[in-house]
Amino acid sequence: MITTMRPPCDELAIRTGPSAAPRSPAEGRWILAAAILASSMAFIDSTIVNVALPALQSSLGATVIDVQWVVESYALFLGALILVGGSIGDLFGRRRAFLMGVIVFATASAWCGLAPNIHQLIIARAIQGLGAAFLVPGSLAIISASFDEKERGRAIGTWSGATAITTAIGPVLGGWLIQHASWRWAFFINLPLAAAVIVISLKHVPESESTAEKHVDWLGAAIITVDLGGLVYGLIESARLGWRDPLVFVPFAIGVVGLIAFFFVEARVAEPMVPLQLFQSRPFSGANLLTLFLYAATGIFFFLFPLNLIQVQGYSATAAGAAALPFILLMSVLSRWSGGLIARYGARLPLIVGPLITAVGFILFAIPSVGGSYWSAFFPAFTVLGFGMTVSVAPLTTVVMDAVDQDRAGTASGINNAVSRIAGLLAVAVLGIVMLWLFSTHLDRSLAGVPLSTEQRKEIKSDYVKLAALEVPAGLDRTTSNEIRTSVNQAFVYGFRLVMLICAGLSVVGAAQSWWLIPAHPDLRR
Repeated sequence: MITTMRPPCDELAIRTGPSAAPRSPAEGRWILAAAILASSMAFIDSTIVNVALPALQSSLGATVIDVQWVVESYALFLGALILVGGSIGDLFGRRRAFLMGVIVFATASAWCGLAPNIHQLIIARAIQGLGAAFLVPGSLAIISASFDEKERGRAIGTWSGATAITTAIGPVLGGWLIQHASWRWAFFINLPLAAAVIVISLKHVPESESTAEKHVDWLGAAIITVDLGGLVYGLIESARLGWRDPLVFVPFAIGVVGLIAFFFVEARVAEPMVPLQLFQSRPFSGANLLTLFLYAATGIFFFLFPLNLIQVQGYSATAAGAAALPFILLMSVLSRWSGGLIARYGARLPLIVGPLITAVGFILFAIPSVGGSYWSAFFPAFTVLGFGMTVSVAPLTTVVMDAVDQDRAGTASGINNAVSRIAGLLAVAVLGIVMLWLFSTHLDRSLAGVPLSTEQRKEIKSDYVKLAALEVPAGLDRTTSNEIRTSVNQAFVYGFRLVMLICAGLSVVGAAQSWWLIPAHPDLRR
């Protein structure tokens, strides 16, 4: 998933890790530095890429389907393999797996920055996602394995505060680099960070691995990767090729069959990557369903919103990067407060109220048209959306932790983290198609009365897949060109508004299932 916030349960993954021997303060600071820099590299990359999408679309002549693949190829491998990445670290050495992830991520970042065309960029992003599947859980596991329970709380606080700062800075810095240099710097910026992480890790981070006998669920990992890949490929390419094309329905059918096979395999292997018995807990199932709905909504929002700001509203890349700061700051500043809501109000109420507030935020984003001040059009919406997600995320993490036995809390947190990433992956695929259909339908109606030749209409229609980056045919008079550009912007806003209402609906459904599945009483382990 590409958003401007951390997935849920990151801190829980640190807290529920293995106990560690005490370390000297100096050694602990170096370990934290490596983990913070690595986590920040992943967070910064995800936020900058959002802002870079319009620039790389223009530079490489990419369609919105191509841009979807830039996001989805990364999210596919990260979401499918993040649980395996953590298991490999436990089995073969956490530092070894972590460094492998950093090196792969950095190498792929360099390839992304040098990519001469959109196809190479998509391939490089897929490899970058593979590296992130080892880097992300590895950075959390290293903190967990390096601090005992007494020191772990302070380490989590330091990690959380530092990564919150980098998450806030990332979009602004990325926007400035994109505006004043090139979108390629959205990827090159990872290289000095990766170099620092490698040097610190080799010198100061000790190796650790699990003492318990473990196995990697290779079969489950392969099936879920093929499954998600088939589903996403079929969904995205259906907008370009149509559902009757074998290149669409065959991969999609493989994905559907793979989904059934995945649950069949996970129910029978000795050490599954997703123990299905955890979902016998209604609160655990409810928390993961809420995660699916909320992170699907935010995933498609943060995919489309930069395109809206830059291509339709006329914002610079820097201004677009700074636009989400109210959302990020609210989630960072109020996270501790929201974590105490369960103790005061029980589990159910925050997970009903939070998603409902989030739904109001999405509705507010559906109101603005083209033009208008940021402070009146988008700031209130970001504030409400950020507050709603703040009320939701910390209690959601607590429910995940309390719904299972303590010895399964680490596995439960990993599953919830993966669900959040897969939610964004599927949302961009599904709602990206919806957005393209809404845009095309509205633009067809708007241009029906515009005096254009048959060839000009064909040229415009062939560019529908670029959404607001659609190029007006050359040789038209200024009045007609302006009318087409206005129609394109209005068609984008029309589609964006309806997608935001769908996101509000997803949030409301999340609130409803929380009321149904999550009990109000403190004992969630049932």
